[in-house]
Amino acid sequence: MITLTSEAVAQIRQAAEQNDAAGMALRIAARRESDGSIQYGMGFDDTKEGDIQIDAEGLTVLVSTAYSELLSGATLDFVEMQPGDFRFIFINPNDAGGSCSSSQQSGGGGGGCGGCGGGCH
Repeated sequence: MITLTSEAVAQIRQAAEQNDAAGMALRIAARRESDGSIQYGMGFDDTKEGDIQIDAEGLTVLVSTAYSELLSGATLDFVEMQPGDFRFIFINPNDAGGSCSSSQQSGGGGGGCGGCGGGCH
């Protein structure tokens, strides 16, 4: 299943505090595009029946069983791409469109992870 780096966990916790979502779980979703690449989404959410729960340094991560195959072996990291440009990246061996997809980290907003609004990719 998916793993999270310490840097990603720290940023997710910070985003949770900024978005009044402290203590909530992070849901990660994925879907295969027509070109074979994978698009990712994440946001704070409640547990639903049938969710796979993963513990990442005390942070609960939720994945629907529908996405478990696409996220198997993937890693979520938070890195500085260029000076001042921080992003969540998914490193996924299942992504035929490339080994890594990134998401802009913007500072606040809509219940998503750190301003991603639940639509990170």
